[in-house]
Amino acid sequence: MQISTEKPAPGAEASLYELIRDDILEGRLKANERLKASVLAEYYNTSTNPIREALQQLRGEGYVLFSPNKGARVRPIDEDFARDIYEMEALIEPYLTAWFVTMANEADIARLVAVQDEIEELNFRDQTLHSELDTRFHEVMYEKHYNRHAVEMWWKHREILRAIGRRFPFSGPRRKDIIAEHRLLIDKVKAGDADGAAEIIGNHVRGSGRHIVGHMRALRRSS
Repeated sequence: MQISTEKPAPGAEASLYELIRDDILEGRLKANERLKASVLAEYYNTSTNPIREALQQLRGEGYVLFSPNKGARVRPIDEDFARDIYEMEALIEPYLTAWFVTMANEADIARLVAVQDEIEELNFRDQTLHSELDTRFHEVMYEKHYNRHAVEMWWKHREILRAIGRRFPFSGPRRKDIIAEHRLLIDKVKAGDADGAAEIIGNHVRGSGRHIVGHMRALRRSS
């Protein structure tokens, strides 16, 4: 088992689950690599029980695969995995967005517009900052939703796609689509058109997902 000697620099609140997840997504733990609890415990400076618990959680979310008599291994973060994630997001986000439209007040809409103004002012000059602003844009719509389980699922899926997407810059056409889709979404929110907003966000998620999968496919073919 080969793990980079350069450990990640987690935030103060990073959990063991998050550390292992990020090492998988960033490629420090390689596809199909065996995950031995004793080795991971030494690397992450903990005992084997928390490692096993984290691996079970990662298994439940699809990052880790278990095989009889072979133990745990890293699930390949491939095109199929990314496709499955964005297709789930394309189901969850329209549901969350439609509810937001029915509940949004003037202050909520003003916050949405303000974040979008920041996105457009940045104009994709810093992809990391753009990702943070884009997440904030969606959070404005979802943070008050009563179904916290659905919001948590959205957040976990978004974190996966963000981690994968860091490697791939937005194309010019995709940048234009993002801006146009956000603005059209704001118009639907202002108009109280829940169905229209849900349709737009579904197309928006699928567009972002296809962008990531397309880059992954091109990278695989070129390697």
